[in-house]
Amino acid sequence: MLKKMLWFLGIIIVCIVGIILLTDMEKKSAVIDYEDQPFLGEESAPVDIVEFGDYKCPACKDFDESLYPLIDQEFVKKGKVKFYFMNYSFINIDSHRSAQFAETVYQELGNEKFWSFHHLLFKKQPDDLSYEKVDLYTDTFLKETLSEVANVEETDKVMKAFAENQGKVAWEKDMAIAKSLNVASTPSLYINGKQFKGKTLDDLKEMVEKATVSGE
Repeated sequence: MLKKMLWFLGIIIVCIVGIILLTDMEKKSAVIDYEDQPFLGEESAPVDIVEFGDYKCPACKDFDESLYPLIDQEFVKKGKVKFYFMNYSFINIDSHRSAQFAETVYQELGNEKFWSFHHLLFKKQPDDLSYEKVDLYTDTFLKETLSEVANVEETDKVMKAFAENQGKVAWEKDMAIAKSLNVASTPSLYINGKQFKGKTLDDLKEMVEKATVSGE
């Protein structure tokens, strides 16, 4: 009887220790590799915000059109935040294709053209949710979309690089980072390596201010 009781107490202690360790891990910032990632904001900004998104995700479209402009105005343009976008592509095959294409745009044409294409691609995502599972972002669609923000020479340059899978490694890096953080949905935001679990802009502002003060 005593042996069983000691065994049971041992199990409880292990569970308690596990919970404490998990809680402590949640409080710590994850190490995210920001090298060669597109971002908006000043290099010297003290806080990094990463959005993990999917170009076929309706909630990501809504975020880009509704919440991001507020983040840009409140934090990015004031030099408080560097805002990054990383891919977590899971909805459909053209989620992968569009993500790799966007990575190619960044590699070949630079940061400014990337963001122009990025915002336009979300803008052109259909409001009809049935398109979520349709292979909409074909090579032709992506080329035509890019041509709205880039000239013919730039577009041809990207198409050539894309045909050679030049964006694949960068996309795979994003996916590996997302996996390491256990990202499970989009959009997911991380502020200085900590997942944002709030609901409002005020919640975000509070977390950014805490990160600015603590450096974490």
